[in-house]
Amino acid sequence: MSTQLLVGGRIYSPTAPDATSMAVTDGTVVWVGEDRPGRALHPDAEIVDLDGAFVAPAFVDTHVHTTALGLALTGLDLTGARSLRECLDLVRAYAAVHHDAVVWGQGWDETGWPDSDRCPSTAELDAVAPGRAVYLSRIDAHSAACSTALREAAGTPGQDPVTAEDHHRARSAARDLLTPDQRRRARTAALDRAAANGIAAVHECAGPDIAGRDDLAELLAHPHCVQVRAYWGQAVTSAEEAAALLAQTGAHALGGDLFVDGAIGSRTAWLSEPYADRPTTGSSYLDVDAIAAHVRACTLAGVQAGFHVIGDAATTAAVAAFELVAVELGGPKVAACGHRLEHLEMITPDQAATLGRLGVVASVQPAFDALWGGPDGLYARALGAERARAMNPFAAMASTGLSLAFGSDAPVTPVDPWSMLRAAVDHHTDGHGLSPRAAFSAATRGAWRAGGVRDGLAGTLVPGAPASYAVWETGELVVSAPKDSVQRWSTDPRSRVPALPRLEADAPNPVCLATVHRGTTIYAR
Repeated sequence: MSTQLLVGGRIYSPTAPDATSMAVTDGTVVWVGEDRPGRALHPDAEIVDLDGAFVAPAFVDTHVHTTALGLALTGLDLTGARSLRECLDLVRAYAAVHHDAVVWGQGWDETGWPDSDRCPSTAELDAVAPGRAVYLSRIDAHSAACSTALREAAGTPGQDPVTAEDHHRARSAARDLLTPDQRRRARTAALDRAAANGIAAVHECAGPDIAGRDDLAELLAHPHCVQVRAYWGQAVTSAEEAAALLAQTGAHALGGDLFVDGAIGSRTAWLSEPYADRPTTGSSYLDVDAIAAHVRACTLAGVQAGFHVIGDAATTAAVAAFELVAVELGGPKVAACGHRLEHLEMITPDQAATLGRLGVVASVQPAFDALWGGPDGLYARALGAERARAMNPFAAMASTGLSLAFGSDAPVTPVDPWSMLRAAVDHHTDGHGLSPRAAFSAATRGAWRAGGVRDGLAGTLVPGAPASYAVWETGELVVSAPKDSVQRWSTDPRSRVPALPRLEADAPNPVCLATVHRGTTIYAR
């Protein structure tokens, strides 16, 4: 056996909050405490000098689209476009020097453009990239601007942008034009980005309308040290069908982006009352019976199920379906599977309590509030002030016992865990934010639990836990909580609570120096 002893830093450990060293043997944490006894207990260990760095459990991102993230990193990223004109200029410049079969772009967001509140039109794309197949996904990935060439290939004539089923067809047609090398480079870039941000594992949310089976198979075969847990978003109606679909796809669970509805930015999230700015209640892709059938089938097969749920009507349908299956099969049997709901932005305390009682995990994205919350944000414009203030009530959700896990939904939001935690703490709505400790737990222990790891050790640095951690260069370590948080914890030294880096808005993000997963270094700066 070989042992490393990390010394001279600060170890975030719930059992030894003042720890300054940690011993790792064959991929497992075997000791956490002060330097001097650590050296005495492990005299033959390889010494790793942390030089004052901060060591914490590695993050897990519970909702990513790996290839799409990589395409944004290696290709046309439109998240920085500050106007419609700038967006079109970026497409023109990219198309002029890249001669791939498809111009694939991601991230335009018209809500912040001063010169227009609409997407690039088909005619405008034809003008800046003549004759080319152009696919530009909106930032929420639920609608897209497409050129004539791509529309003809997909069979999607009509309005700009394409949404719902038309969007699925357009994305499929664009995906078919990508080369294997483009996809390979994209996956490597995405997983490298995760590792460089202290992330040891990601949950890929795949599906037939997202990236297809070939993409998932390629991802699962892709050589990389970041662990991938695969979710396949396709509904089933029997336990036998569930087992067969897992075998066919190689997925670990049948959930993730199994769409009950769409997204607020594309006005396709399923609402009980119309949007404030458009006479529509969005889109419904699965009703209560279909949701219940999938939950029932997966529960009987012992498979984790899950759904993409954003609007309040979608949430109501999902909760009703879980209750139906719990009555039929028993709450403990449902809870044993640890089913998931993704996003879950419009939820009441009673609904959260029901889901918590049934063991459902809420896989949520704090960066959504940072991007679109607040009195002047997208949510307020699309939903009205009252509904917008109720969005993403993390503190209320956690207080009911509903388990939270954090993800980015990359490429919708960046792979940036510390900014994600800051968004969860510094929520736009008073009382909705979490304490730093609760937020950190949702991105580590809670995220492992969301992926079916319930050993009580994963996501911690205690003896017996997997040695999955990140080393950070950081400033002052403090224990702080939002003013109105219901998840406060004591700053008294007697509370034995480990300190975290500052998460105030003016605090710089820690810099990742190394990421280690089960004792193997997967990133070193």
